[in-house]
Amino acid sequence: MKEIISKDNKLIKYVSKLQSSAKFRREEQRFVSEGLRVCLEAVSSGAEITDVLITDEALSKHESALKPLLESNAKIYLTNKNTLSHACDTKTPQGVVCVLKTLDNNIDFDTINNKYVFLENIQDPSNLGTILRTADALGVSGVIMTRDCCDIYSPKVCRGAMGALFRVPFTFVDNAQKFISDFNNHGTSYAAVVRDADAVSKVSFQGSALVAIGNEGNGLTDATASACTQRITIPMNGVAESLNAAIAAGILMWEMIK
Repeated sequence: MKEIISKDNKLIKYVSKLQSSAKFRREEQRFVSEGLRVCLEAVSSGAEITDVLITDEALSKHESALKPLLESNAKIYLTNKNTLSHACDTKTPQGVVCVLKTLDNNIDFDTINNKYVFLENIQDPSNLGTILRTADALGVSGVIMTRDCCDIYSPKVCRGAMGALFRVPFTFVDNAQKFISDFNNHGTSYAAVVRDADAVSKVSFQGSALVAIGNEGNGLTDATASACTQRITIPMNGVAESLNAAIAAGILMWEMIK
């Protein structure tokens, strides 16, 4: 186990840049996970971890729990709380940080009776993280995203997903309308909209189904909504005209899989 004691260490600077730059994450095909629980989720999922940074305090406190990480094929580095803070995105780091290769987590669409979520231009990392976590909890078959969604490997997404990033199959598409049109050949697609739609509580979601959810401010584009088989909405009796994207996605996923 090598020791790192300086904030100017090359690995510390490398991890810090991965945390702050989506462009750098894409170039390096690496991302960072923080915290004991999420890092252990990464190990158990079979994700490829290249480097592990552990503080002496965390090692002393969680040595037994850390065993899967310590016995992995990753390079292990012992450091201190102050040094590690320069590589962390959180204000109160737990003392465990992993560098991982980006995931090969594509969806198998050959199976039948599966339920999917389609996200178009979701921009808030916290929303995306929560949607992934909810999809994991409800057993959704996969999450499909347009490439203009926020970076799925951003620190906020990783934290919000709470390990779901390693469990929920996901993929990206270049053309939303073409993908949905192709999906309609073996399933039913539903556009989540605000008006001129059927109440989601009255939809049966038989067979393979896909619910499309749009940007936080603008919703689905007209072209994507038109590509879907059916328009659905969440009836609201209060004053609010719309819901937070993650909350709306949670309600729609629940209705789809119940």
